[in-house]
Amino acid sequence: MQADTQRYDAIIIGAGPAGVSCAVWLARLGFLPLVVEASSRIGGLCLGHPYHDNWNATLPGRTGPEVAEQLAASLEQAQVPLQLNNAVVRVEASGQTYVVTLLRGERLLSSNIVLATGVRARGLSGLSPGSQPMPGVLIGPGEHVAAQNFQGKRVAVLGGGDNAFENALFAQDRGAEKVDVYARNVRAQQQFVRAFPGENVYPQPDQLDLGARTVQGKRYDLILVCYGWEPCVSFADGLPLARTEQGFIATEWATAQTSLPGVYAVGEVAKRQHPCVVTALADGVTAAKAIQARLEAGL
Repeated sequence: MQADTQRYDAIIIGAGPAGVSCAVWLARLGFLPLVVEASSRIGGLCLGHPYHDNWNATLPGRTGPEVAEQLAASLEQAQVPLQLNNAVVRVEASGQTYVVTLLRGERLLSSNIVLATGVRARGLSGLSPGSQPMPGVLIGPGEHVAAQNFQGKRVAVLGGGDNAFENALFAQDRGAEKVDVYARNVRAQQQFVRAFPGENVYPQPDQLDLGARTVQGKRYDLILVCYGWEPCVSFADGLPLARTEQGFIATEWATAQTSLPGVYAVGEVAKRQHPCVVTALADGVTAAKAIQARLEAGL
């Protein structure tokens, strides 16, 4: 099949809040962006967050899917070109131009690339995020946890961050008989830590058998693995992008530019600021304004 080649002012990879914000601002500024999304829907991580979000000051009480509907409407109103169900296979540099190859064979060109592909939950060796690899084991937060029946269950949560304690409290509120948290260190917000019984927080386990669902020899009905996040950017492994110690894409704070000129990283893929919808939207604007300056300078 003959591969198509088309040039855009910017190619935004990922249709979550950060990517959509960047694309809408670029379109409103008079440029031609393209949004490429591997899945069939706009919204990114919002789609897996069925809870009411009261942290979003512009849309209090909306669920993640409801926020995703607003993102889709914004793209449509700004008339941003969009490709869904078409994952990016790789991104390569060719002089001052970047070549983006898509799963369906298209080759897209731009001097500006925006990485907005978010994160996935860190699992255990051989276990994929967002999955239930064996009965009673849940990897990462999301819809699969929200749909789980906790009534009368004994639950172990592995991890010490916000997600671990939030999910422990969620299981507790949904009628779990007992919830224990096992953490190497507690990093969660104090409001979550204070709300959870301190006597049910234990050090990171050195005895863990997922098949038998035992932690430190204690048997549980459910084990939730909440070991944090990792960026979804394997398609860009061919680019020499600087990383942070945690493996996220390193960026300049004022512009969201990476170590490569014309390549930007926004939202959770760069872990630039406290992850939420609002900060992701702000990241998108930051990158859009930096790209505007670059384009108007003829770069």
